[in-house]
Amino acid sequence: MNSLVRVNVLNKNDIVVQIARSSFDIHVQEILGALIHGATLVMLHPRGTVDFDYLSDIVHMKQVTYILLVPSLLQSFFTLIAQSSKTATSKYFRSLCTGGEPFPVKLSTLIANNSVSEYNIWNYYGPAEITIACTLHPIDVKANSRSIPIGRSLPNYRCLILNEFLQNTFINQEAELFVGGAGVFAGYLGRDDLTVKALVEIDGQLFYRTGDLVRTDNNGLLHFQGRKDHQIKLHGQRIELGEIERCLLNITSISACVVLKWNDDYLVAYIQSSDTNEQELREHCQSHLPPHMIPSTFIILDKFPLNLNGKVDRKQLPSPEFSLSTLLSFDKSDTPLNQLEERIHTIWCQVLHSNGNHISRAASFFTIGGHSLRFIELYYRYQSLFNFNAHSLSIGLFLQQPTIQQHAQLLQTLPSNDTQTARWQSLHINQGKTSLN
Repeated sequence: MNSLVRVNVLNKNDIVVQIARSSFDIHVQEILGALIHGATLVMLHPRGTVDFDYLSDIVHMKQVTYILLVPSLLQSFFTLIAQSSKTATSKYFRSLCTGGEPFPVKLSTLIANNSVSEYNIWNYYGPAEITIACTLHPIDVKANSRSIPIGRSLPNYRCLILNEFLQNTFINQEAELFVGGAGVFAGYLGRDDLTVKALVEIDGQLFYRTGDLVRTDNNGLLHFQGRKDHQIKLHGQRIELGEIERCLLNITSISACVVLKWNDDYLVAYIQSSDTNEQELREHCQSHLPPHMIPSTFIILDKFPLNLNGKVDRKQLPSPEFSLSTLLSFDKSDTPLNQLEERIHTIWCQVLHSNGNHISRAASFFTIGGHSLRFIELYYRYQSLFNFNAHSLSIGLFLQQPTIQQHAQLLQTLPSNDTQTARWQSLHINQGKTSLN
C-alpha cells in the first residue's frame, strides 16, 4: 500500500469507496490501506456493488475520488452510465483503478466518452501472494494502443522475466514473471509442498513464481500474455479449472472431463460420457460450486480426441456455439408469452445482443450465453423499467429463478400501481423502516 501512496495513486485526502468482496484480496487494500493513510472510506450496503443505480448515486453523492473495479465490472458500470446519461458520476474522480484481469483497449474509449472531467486511470497487476499489487501502468485514453500494459514495478518491488532455466529473456520474448520485494508472502499455511514450488531464491533475494506469462516491450513496459498453467481469471475471480473438473468427475457416469475458458466470458465443460445430460450436470454444479465457477455450457462427447502421447488434445475439442439462433432453434413451438413475459423477452434479447431470436420462457439465462455480468445488467434494466429497488426484490431472487417465466412471476409481486414511491424521499424519523444501510 505504501508503494501506491509513494506514486500518488492514493493519498490522505481521497474518498475511497469499498467495492471488493472479502474473497477478493483487494478488499484489504481498500479498507486497511485507506484507513492507515488517513483517507475517507465509504461502505456500501449489502449487494450495493451489483446495484449500479445505487452505486452511481453513492459515488456522486459522497464525492468519491478513488475507486477500483475489475475491467469486466468497469465495462458494465460505464455502459450503464452511458445508457442512463449519468456522466456526472465520475465528476470527482482522481484515481480510477482497475486490475484482476486484462484491460480491453476499447474500455478506455468508453470511459473517456462518459466522463465529465479528466482523471488518472491506473491498471494494476499483482497476485495475492505478493500482497495485492506489484506493477502499475497509467492508461492514456488518447493513445492508439493495441494492448494495455500492466506497466512497471512499483516501489519496493522487483520483477524478472525468466525462461525455464531461470535466465533473463530478450525484449518481446514471452516468459514467466517472477516477483520479489517487500510484499512477497512467507508461504502457504500448512502446505510446505506448495510453498517450495512457488518461492525461489535468486541472487540472495526471495522471488514468487507467478505462473503468469509476460513480455517486455521496447519501452520497458510489461504486457500480460496469459497463464502458464490452467488457472484462469474470469470477471476478476481466480478460478482453478481443475477444481471444476474434479467436481464433475464425482458423477459416476463421467469418465473424463475438461473445462476451458472461452472468449474471456464463458466456462465450457467438455464431458466424456454416454449416460448423462446437461440438466443433471448443471444441477450437480449448482449444488457443489459457487455461481462464478458453474460452466455456461456443457458439451457431451462419446470420446475425447487424443494426441500422440495419449493425452486429451484440447485443440481438437469442438468449439462451443453461443449463438442464440443456434441454441434456441428448438424453442419456436414454446408456449406463447403473455404481455409481461414479452417485455422481459425483449430485455433479454437486448442484454444478450441477439434481437429477433425467440427465447423459451423456460430457458435459463445462463444456458443461452448469459453470464454474471450480463445478469447484473439485466437486473439493472429491470430496476429502471419496473421502478423497484434491491429492498423490494433482490438480485439473489432472480439468480435463483433464472428463466423468463420465473422473472415474470417475481415482477408480478410488485405493487400493481405504476406510481411507486420514489427511492429517496424525506420522511419523519418515525415513518422510515429501521435500517443500517
